[in-house]
Amino acid sequence: MPAKGCKGSRNVCKSTIQKSRPWGAPTKNVMNPKPGHAALRKGRVSIEGQVYLVTTTTLERQPFFADFRAAQSAAQAFEDKAVLADAKLLAWVLMPDHFHGLLQLDGKTSLQNIMNRLKSASARRANQVMQREGPLWSRAYHDHALRQEEDLLETARYIVANPMRARSVRRVGDYPFWNAIWLPTP
Repeated sequence: MPAKGCKGSRNVCKSTIQKSRPWGAPTKNVMNPKPGHAALRKGRVSIEGQVYLVTTTTLERQPFFADFRAAQSAAQAFEDKAVLADAKLLAWVLMPDHFHGLLQLDGKTSLQNIMNRLKSASARRANQVMQREGPLWSRAYHDHALRQEEDLLETARYIVANPMRARSVRRVGDYPFWNAIWLPTP
C-alpha cells in the first residue's frame, strides 16, 4: 500500500525521497531514473527577457580553474560581448570545478546556444593557457528560470557568495573570478 498522499505501488513517496536527501547529495530521481543529459533538456525553453540561473561543471569535476591563469582566461570569455551576443550575464562566479551565472536572454539566441558559446569560448581560452586540448566542461548544464517572486539581487548575491560558502575566501571581494552588473565600473 502506498504511503499517504503517494501514487503508485511503492511504500515511499518520490517527494519524500527528494526532501529527505542530505544537501549536496546527488539529485538522481530514484523512483523514475532518466538516462544521461536528456533529463536536463526536457522541457527547456528560451524566453525573451527571461532570467535564468545556470550552473555547469567541469568535465568529471576536475578543478581546471584552480590554475589562476586558466581561470583568468575563462573569465575573460564571460565578459566578452561577442560571446554573449545580445544576452546579458548579470552575475557570475567561476569556481575551480564549476560555474554559476545569472543570464538574461535577448530573444534572438536560445539559452542552449548561449551556454554552448560561453562554454566553448572559455574552454578554448583556458585550454590554450594550460597547453591542453579536448573538452573542459561537462556536456550538460542545469538551468532554473527565475519566477517573478524570486529576488534577482538575492540570487545574484547567492551566486557571488559561492567562494565564501566553499571556504575559499572570507570576503567576496577577495575572490578574483566573479562579477555582477550592479557593481560600479571603474
